[in-house]
Amino acid sequence: MENKQATVFEMLVGLNVIDDENYQQYRKNMTPILHSYGGKFGYDFKVSEMLMSETSNVINRVFTIQFSDKEKMEAFFLDTDYKSVKEKYFEKSVESTTIISGYTKKI
Repeated sequence: MENKQATVFEMLVGLNVIDDENYQQYRKNMTPILHSYGGKFGYDFKVSEMLMSETSNVINRVFTIQFSDKEKMEAFFLDTDYKSVKEKYFEKSVESTTIISGYTKKI
């Protein structure tokens, strides 16, 4: 019998948040949509100093976001309700987004 270990698709993301209040509203309003796709945040950090980067983007926030698979993640980001929340809060609160990595992780 095959011993198949469960996996998730996870992305490691860096942001330059320039408006904490609107970013918190973004998180508050997008989280129910995220959960409806089976997604969740794994880790979430505020970064005080960036020592090295492969991009010119400033990064002051780093987090992981997880879904059961890559297709669920893609569907979430294409969701019209999510796009509306993103336009209302995220776009004015985040100057830049850096996708550091995307990978399948055993859980």
